Amino acid sequence: MIELTDEALLENYRQGDHRAFQELLSRYRNELLHFLIRFLGSRAAAEDVFQETFLQIHISADTFDTDRRFKPWLFTIAANKARDHHRKHGRRTPMSLSASISGPSGDDGRRFVDLLEDDLPGPDAPLLDSERSRIVKTVVDALPPHLREILLLSYFQRMSYNQIAETLEIPLGTVKSRLHTAVAAFAKTWKTELAKGKSAT
Repeated sequence: MIELTDEALLENYRQGDHRAFQELLSRYRNELLHFLIRFLGSRAAAEDVFQETFLQIHISADTFDTDRRFKPWLFTIAANKARDHHRKHGRRTPMSLSASISGPSGDDGRRFVDLLEDDLPGPDAPLLDSERSRIVKTVVDALPPHLREILLLSYFQRMSYNQIAETLEIPLGTVKSRLHTAVAAFAKTWKTELAKGKSAT
């Protein structure tokens, strides 16, 4: 049996097939939840925003152009809902980044890790100890929301520059410059945290 595309599932849902909506929800539950947990720092908040996102999908299903891709549209809605939640509830709580993480490939063939200096942790490698996990969490958590957001989409969701531009509704050049700024901020804070650790020993 051929697996239907996201776009075909949404079209089927618009035609009255409620199982298609459940399939979309199931297909993106883990991926979208992981993104929202990292962005919001709370599983409970992420669950709320996840539900709000798919409620919006339900409400707006008839407005979606199925000639476009579903995933960037989904993440656009989720990112907007997450920003709204962040504004309403103030400062986010620290998030857990102790899991292994993988780096994306951008449109120009470079990966996030290629932008980092050699003494920074590679995103393709597991976080080897609790201290490194703590530092990574501290560094990413310290980023301003607009930089953390673009880093999560590129680094964790493995979206291309074009997909990020579509999701955040910003120009491609802004994606590249903002990601560069995010990486530079990560590198600077990483070195500061490492220096703190060394001075404390």
